[in-house]
Amino acid sequence: MKSSKPFEISEDWVVVILGFLIILLAIGGLVLPKPSFSWSDSSELFSKVFAGSNLLILVKQFVLVYAVAILGALLLKKPLKFLLIVFPIIYLLAVVAMLFAGNSWVKEYNLEAVIFSLGLGLLISNFFTLPDWFKQTLSTELYVKVGLVLLGSSVIFGDILKAGSLGLIQALLVVVSVWYFSYWVCRKLKIDKEMSLMLSSAVSICGVSAAIATSGAIKGDTKKLSYVISLVLITAIPMMIFMPYLAEWLNLSQAVTGAWLGGSIDTTGAVVASGSLVGEEALKISTIVKFSQNVLLGIAAFFISIYWTYSKSVDDEIKKDKPSLKLIWERFPKFVVGFVLVSLLFSFVIPEQTNLAIKDSLKNIQGLWFVLAFVSIGLETNFKDLFAQNNKKPLYAFLIAQTFNIIVTLIIAMALFNN
Repeated sequence: MKSSKPFEISEDWVVVILGFLIILLAIGGLVLPKPSFSWSDSSELFSKVFAGSNLLILVKQFVLVYAVAILGALLLKKPLKFLLIVFPIIYLLAVVAMLFAGNSWVKEYNLEAVIFSLGLGLLISNFFTLPDWFKQTLSTELYVKVGLVLLGSSVIFGDILKAGSLGLIQALLVVVSVWYFSYWVCRKLKIDKEMSLMLSSAVSICGVSAAIATSGAIKGDTKKLSYVISLVLITAIPMMIFMPYLAEWLNLSQAVTGAWLGGSIDTTGAVVASGSLVGEEALKISTIVKFSQNVLLGIAAFFISIYWTYSKSVDDEIKKDKPSLKLIWERFPKFVVGFVLVSLLFSFVIPEQTNLAIKDSLKNIQGLWFVLAFVSIGLETNFKDLFAQNNKKPLYAFLIAQTFNIIVTLIIAMALFNN
């Protein structure tokens, strides 16, 4: 008798389920007010932030995201033992980050909570040795994607149609030009074909997701994949922080800035964080442009699979599976589907009165997931990885390709979005 394979849900579908669950709870009446983190001196800190009513909101907020994180682990069939310990620590660090960002002096410099959450995580991970079980429990991608699904509630579908078409044009131009340039640089530096493919995809398409998809398509070495992901995460940090200020110095509009950020920063979470530093329009455009690049991920995986199948692989004796339409769908980022469905829901189905009643609560929870994600990114990132002797050439190739990416994307963004 043939045993049936147990049914499993991918992480991308899980985040769609979790995002819709949060929205349904809000529609059903679970509307949590936004906690206050604004303070200028110690008296305000204790009278506002640490007031009993505000702490109660924080507790309720924690219970909601904690329950969602536990449900996500259950759906993904991950052990709960360590999550029950790790998640409260991440939430506490997120609250500390939002506390720093709430200071009136900090607000003058437009420094958002995601920067402090990232900084706290980096300080801990680079000055203290975290146990493996702690790092393995972090669910950075899940937190980012849940936040992105919720972001659909604040982006009307008309904006996706308008900016998305331009975003797709930009994505095609950027992905093709940057991918070929990056691959050419890698081969000139005599970097092996496997690493070249993963690195080029990470720089040109959508960072971590593209590197993972490419590695899956070519059955790549997980050590090489881990290194590429480290490069993506670490280089995204200065880009996320400094590009908004560079855009301001260049006097770019929010639309152009958003398109530039969305097309050049490699991680979706960093794009969202960077866009939020500029403004609402930049955040929307940067997210939509990034989604436009994400849409190309499945197609890119398909063509990379074809290339890998019919070219000389690292090991000619290993038979590669031929690509199919199923592969494209498997590589397609499902959370984009969730984002669009949520946007459709709030654009055409949910009454405006209901939307007004719940949008601030959803936006607050959405922002919290991003802060949790960046605490996690900081905790799993180590600067020492960049300075290993055998990793210098990929580092050089990545930096050269990323510089090219920044310049080319800026030119294309100015041509398409400079209305």
